[in-house]
Amino acid sequence: MGNEELIRDVVVVLPGIMGSTLSKNGKLVWAPSAGAVLNAITTFGQNISKLKLPEGIGDNDPHDGVKPVSLMPDLHLLPGIWSAHLGYSNLLDWLRSKFHFIEPVSDALDYIPNLLPVAYDWRLSNRYNGRQLKAIVEPALERWRDQGREFAEAKLIFICHSMGGLVARWYIEKEGGHSITRKLITLGTPYRGALNALAQLVNGVKKWIGPLGLELTSFARSLPSLYQLLPEYACIESHAGLLKTTEAVIPELQTGMIDDAMRFHDEMDVAASTHRSAFDVHPIVGIRQTTLTTTRISGNLIEPLETISGEDKGGDGTVPRLAAIPKDTRPNSNTVRFIADQHGSLQSNQGVFDELFGILTGEPIIYRSSPRIELSLTIDPLVLADQTISVTARIVRDERAVLEARVKDEHGNLVAVAQLRCSEGAHRVSIGRLSPGAYNIIVGGTGALAALVAPVSSVVLVWPS
Repeated sequence: MGNEELIRDVVVVLPGIMGSTLSKNGKLVWAPSAGAVLNAITTFGQNISKLKLPEGIGDNDPHDGVKPVSLMPDLHLLPGIWSAHLGYSNLLDWLRSKFHFIEPVSDALDYIPNLLPVAYDWRLSNRYNGRQLKAIVEPALERWRDQGREFAEAKLIFICHSMGGLVARWYIEKEGGHSITRKLITLGTPYRGALNALAQLVNGVKKWIGPLGLELTSFARSLPSLYQLLPEYACIESHAGLLKTTEAVIPELQTGMIDDAMRFHDEMDVAASTHRSAFDVHPIVGIRQTTLTTTRISGNLIEPLETISGEDKGGDGTVPRLAAIPKDTRPNSNTVRFIADQHGSLQSNQGVFDELFGILTGEPIIYRSSPRIELSLTIDPLVLADQTISVTARIVRDERAVLEARVKDEHGNLVAVAQLRCSEGAHRVSIGRLSPGAYNIIVGGTGALAALVAPVSSVVLVWPS
């Protein structure tokens, strides 16, 4: 077994939206792998009419032949649908390296796993996927407990990225999971929604992203799951103050789907008031990144803002800090952990891994460097092949450091390194033209202070001109 910690519970890993590969009638239709993000987007776009959900689908299964297959291993993104992600290979590899697990590799009846990466059809309602989760995890836990001895009192531990936390929360709060759950650990989960979802649904996909723009916008607006990522908090500026989405007329969107999405959050909040003492909740929250938080309505579009009531509260670039913590959890609770990184990178962040180790073992964190210099990173996630990529980083507080940007392709190969120049309080660099594809840009320190700078990464899609 080596030096791995023995885990006596069943650990369930849930990805975020777009984080599960999908097949239709047995053929993969959403499965980017290294070097193939553009092909995956194109393939998805070609099948979009078959993948779009019918109006009024609600919490039901469309029975359209689409099935979840596995967690996305590599960098993946779909323009205008939430945000880019680095995949889940690093998270799963880290868990395997630190803890002793048995994983499902066969259908043999005598094979009892306790590490369950659970894929789901991220197009569908989180209520539906919460019910599907129940059918997967409860039989697995029962078999694990049936071994007796120290496993007889085992419970479920959920490690969830982004929307996966909402799927798990619905199961825990509304499908009876609270009585057999020990911990709910979330990485950037939008407990109270996110302005990004509203901006994407109303304003649509950038029209210059190939021939797929209008089709992807229509597809996005058919997804109950994306509506359930809408802000639950008051986020719309008006003469009467901040309004909720149910208190204003939102252009382009279906009022019924908005109302149902807000009921989704309300139902879980009500249930949580009676269940919370039954299990522990550990939100890991991305901070320091410029994050859309409120908006103004302007005709048939919205104008997103990075402030709320005039203050910049930040977040992980996708989920505002104020929305990544459950309503009934104090923002300064010692159960909440904060990591300076982007939303799609939290599941690959070493600081997150440190926090996970402490949460899972109840022991002091095994690796912790000296206090780190934290960065805020701004990069346009979508550019054309004939454009340069503008990288802007800001150092939090009054720390000083020399920064560099390292650009890696979909295979993880280093393709460029560029030093940022400091001017007027910000560090900036323009990355020369890159070939079409997806890239991970990591900004960190260089020189004597390199070890003290916490790297921040962001995914960029370079689309053919």
